Parts: sequence; C-alpha cells; structure tokens
Amino acid sequence: MTTFTREFYFFENLNILISKNVRKYRKLVGITQEQLAIDIGISADYIRRFETQGGREGISLKTLYKISVVLDTPIGKFFEDTEE
Repeated sequence: MTTFTREFYFFENLNILISKNVRKYRKLVGITQEQLAIDIGISADYIRRFETQGGREGISLKTLYKISVVLDTPIGKFFEDTEE
C-alpha cells in the first residue's frame, strides 16, 4: 500500500481563535462576562482573562460546551476562523 503525506491546515493559535469567538458570540447574544460566568459556574475573572489574554488561560472542552449551550451557539462555531 502506498502512503503519502496529505496537506491539512491546522490553526496554530487555537486558543486565540476560540477566545476571540467566545467574545464575539457572547456580545452577539448580549450578555456580560459576569453573567456568562454565573451561567456556567466559573469566575468572571476567568472569563475576562480568557477573552482578553488570547486564551492563554486555556479552556476545557466541558467549559466550552457549557458556553456553547448558554450562548445557543454550535460548539463548532468557536473553531471557525472568520472575519467579524
């Protein structure tokens, strides 16, 4: 069987992309960082740091899932690299 290298594009700064999109969709829904934090059960300071520091804090899949539910946004939208 012949194998060869296939070309794929992997976004290198995934946390930056996710943090940008969390902020974008949160603002579209019209809720504050504080309200989002309350709704998903984490600190508002964590949300603030995640959004403003380009995701340096990192985020768990479970937390991202909760955010997607609260923002009524499919989880895949947080991984899309689109212009605002």
